[in-house]
Amino acid sequence: MEPKKGQRSVWDFPRPPAIEKVEKVVMVSHQGKSIAETQRALAVLETASPPTYYIPQEDIDMELLEQILGKSSFCEWKGKATYWALKENNSRAIAWSYTNPFPEFEDLKHHLAFYPQHLDCFVDGVEVKAQPGEFYAGWITPDLTGPFKGDSGTGHW
Repeated sequence: MEPKKGQRSVWDFPRPPAIEKVEKVVMVSHQGKSIAETQRALAVLETASPPTYYIPQEDIDMELLEQILGKSSFCEWKGKATYWALKENNSRAIAWSYTNPFPEFEDLKHHLAFYPQHLDCFVDGVEVKAQPGEFYAGWITPDLTGPFKGDSGTGHW
């Protein structure tokens, strides 16, 4: 899709991904309870995907979370990811982090990214739409246009 005025196409995002500083207010909550709020988020931009927002741990109520032991994955760009759950429901991953990211993504250390599929996530007061699928965790905001990886018919991407 051709971007409208004020929009960005995810097809203009780079590969390998890039990190962008976000000074807008980024908030995450669950059932009305605040988990995180910051104006110091980092967005990872990658071709065909909406941004993934990483929030500094200092701006997260870490008392609400616990690391899921034994669960990890590997990103060719960022390294080994560890996963986090709400203490009240520790069976579902709601966030992940990179404890020791590769040097190119060192800025993501001490940050968590949250799945908008399982939480209420906002950028500048606007609730985000979750990127389709359970694997991806991009945050779709009105200033973006796709098609997005994860949409119906994109399984071959």
